[in-house]
Amino acid sequence: MKKILLVEDSKEIKQLVDVALSNNIANLDWAKTIEEARSFLDKNDYTLVLLDIELPDGSGFTLCSEIQNSSADTAIFFLTAHGELSEKVMGFSAGADDYITKPFEPLELQARVAAKIKKIELSQANADRLEWETIHINKSSQEVLIKDEEGEMKSVELTSLEFKLLMYLANRVGQVVEREKMLDEIWGEDVHVYARSVDTHISKLRKKLENQSETIESVHGVGYKFKP
Repeated sequence: MKKILLVEDSKEIKQLVDVALSNNIANLDWAKTIEEARSFLDKNDYTLVLLDIELPDGSGFTLCSEIQNSSADTAIFFLTAHGELSEKVMGFSAGADDYITKPFEPLELQARVAAKIKKIELSQANADRLEWETIHINKSSQEVLIKDEEGEMKSVELTSLEFKLLMYLANRVGQVVEREKMLDEIWGEDVHVYARSVDTHISKLRKKLENQSETIESVHGVGYKFKP
């Protein structure tokens, strides 16, 4: 499931956001200050940050710029009482994807967040190249490069099925994917394959990834998670 960080010092706004995300769009973390937010951002990958402008220890514009510099893939929605046009211009100039003024309706926030997450997922699924520091995946050529122990990128030969498994997980970074879901969406619902056979193919794939095998993390009793 996607992760969202709310940076907001108001408990009432936190409760409204909880209502907006009550249909399990994403998991929510809450930071009341910029310093708390930095701590969360250092330890987690977030799909979206909901960010107030006026915070106890500084400006949300400053944090927005920091996020843009360190993680261009993280979407940012300003969630603020400042409704002036000049503030909105500053927000979008800082790199925000959306600007929502308080008070807001939870259903409106829910719709905007859901639409953004869907757009991100479609973009990831259609991306021809997926690149992280330790692994590069080229969809069209089915080429996979991993960083070896010397820090050099080396090619990995995968079967068509192994590449499909890797792409499927790589398009869902940080999400726990159940074996049964992988079976249905990779092999097809009409193909009778045991769920545990997924483990066999993942095991072979991880061996080929060598020192980057932990990129695919086992989640006991459930399935797998991609953590580059």
